[in-house]
Amino acid sequence: MTTTLPHVGVPAWVWFVVAVVAGSAGGLFLLRDRAVLTSRNRERRRWAALRGWQFAEADPELPKQWAGGAVAYYGDGVARDVVAGTTFTADGRRKVYVFDLEAGGRVNVVIVAVQCRRTHPVVLELWVPSTPFQREHMPELLGPVGQRYAFVSDIGAARALITPDLVDATEDIGQDIAVAWIEAGWVLAAAAPGSSPSRLERLLRGIGEIADVVDPFDIPEVPPAVADKPADQPEPSGKPTD
Repeated sequence: MTTTLPHVGVPAWVWFVVAVVAGSAGGLFLLRDRAVLTSRNRERRRWAALRGWQFAEADPELPKQWAGGAVAYYGDGVARDVVAGTTFTADGRRKVYVFDLEAGGRVNVVIVAVQCRRTHPVVLELWVPSTPFQREHMPELLGPVGQRYAFVSDIGAARALITPDLVDATEDIGQDIAVAWIEAGWVLAAAAPGSSPSRLERLLRGIGEIADVVDPFDIPEVPPAVADKPADQPEPSGKPTD
């Protein structure tokens, strides 16, 4: 004889409560994330206004200028809360960008970029050893540069860039910066999501120093005849003197 256990049904109101709780929890997480993003947006916007820089909510094309460093690791994605302007370095004024790199639906890093006057024929990536920087198509490993590892697209061209001054400038940006790299006429670095404007200001100064090292402004030579001429000497008139 077969004994059948009685069927115990779950009341409909229980499923309703479960659905309400799950929906509420999801809504709270969404509101929390949105509040964080809104706060970051306001902070970045205020910072841009204080510096007299431009601000944009999003720019899907901006990250496509680069293919190395953090952009290669996370994907070009979309630039969010974009700040664009210029800043002074020791060698003069340079164009800068600061933006959140959103890829896969989340902000992974803050990209800071300083423009050079010339384009170097090499991509030079400098990663801290503690970062899981491996990806499917890594540039060639050159070796240690200061406390970082250098990966390059061309070893010969990269060696010409790596000088003691570059090593010193790279050390100054801080070990919390996972990667700094040189690509397509820019020096870039990746900071942690939610980095404060004060940290981003320091990072801008740091990679500005790197830009000054690899891209010094040319100082025009003064012709010897002009340089040796006394300041109060009159110009020749071309007329004979008595």
